[in-house]
Order: sequence, then structure tokens, then C-alpha cells
Amino acid sequence: MKMLKLTVVILFLSVSTLQLLAQELAEKKQIPLRFLFGAAIEFGGDEVAEVYFTNGDTQSVNAGQGVSLFVGGQYQFPQVESLLVRATVGYKYVTTQADNAHIRLTRVPLIFTANWLIAEKVRMGAGIAMHQGINFKADGVGDDITFSNARGPIFEIAYRGIGISYTAMTYTDQADIAYSANAFGITISGVLPKR
Repeated sequence: MKMLKLTVVILFLSVSTLQLLAQELAEKKQIPLRFLFGAAIEFGGDEVAEVYFTNGDTQSVNAGQGVSLFVGGQYQFPQVESLLVRATVGYKYVTTQADNAHIRLTRVPLIFTANWLIAEKVRMGAGIAMHQGINFKADGVGDDITFSNARGPIFEIAYRGIGISYTAMTYTDQADIAYSANAFGITISGVLPKR
């Protein structure tokens, strides 16, 4: 819960600071830095836990799965307008349908990418994703699992603000068991101020 509160505070401060900075810089036209925001939904990875319900149904929690919200900045190089650098911090979360327990897998993704505009509205990017504070909480129903920080390559192709991404990553828990956290995702992102 402390990690969630800290992440919310960091996201709020990042949004406020980057938005003001981006607007000021855009007005002065000194450097093309803009505030970046977005969300993603991702699927994949190894099963971290399986939840059994009283009606006989089951639900898996996978290492790569989750919904993310993120903020950051985008810098467009004045000499090479097709080249963009993006950096974001976010919060990634997945839970289960359990009514009597708050079972969840949370992490704080930091993503740094270099992007190339192959057409005016089509962007391809590659970079590194780092997941911090990776925790599985069973809420007393089972064992909690803590994972080491992880990193891996990320690739994305987007049309306007809608993209498809792939992240290759491995989580390692406190017992040194490795889980594939590879994930395919759908991302939506935007920048302020707009051109």
C-alpha cells in the first residue's frame, strides 16, 4: 500500500511538473520537450499463481499481465525531427475476481525508448523497460511473493497514439524461481502541448 501511495504522489508531481515545463518550453520554442501520458493493457507471461473459487472456477495471475497508467516526457530532436526519445514512469496492476480477498500483482515500470517516425503518424520504437517494486499479494489466502527488480527490451509500433508493444523480461522471486514476464500489449498515449 505504501508503494501505491508513493507511486500516486510521484505520478501527480511528474504530471504537474512536466506539464508546466513542456508548456513553458513550447511557448519559448527552445527545445521540443512535451508532457507524455498514457495507458496500456498487457497479456502474457508465466503463471505466478492460480486462484480457486468455491464455484469450481479458477483464474491465473500471469507475470506479464496487467493494466498500466504512465506519465513522462517526449523529446523531439530539432535537427532530426523523425527521432523521438520517450521516458515514462507508471504503475502496473492486475487483480482477480475474488470477492473475499484483494489478490494482486503490482509493479512500477520505468520505460526509456528511442522512436523513429517512419511516416507522419506512424512511430516505431525500441528501448528498455525496467520493473521496480514487483510484488504479488495473496491477502492471506496464500503466500505473498516478492520479486527482484527486472529489466528487458521493449518494442512498439504505433499509429497516432495507438500502439502494439512487446516486452521481453524475466521476474525472479525470493526463492530464485524465474518467471517469464514477456508481454504483448496495446498502448494509448498522447502528448501535451499538441502541435
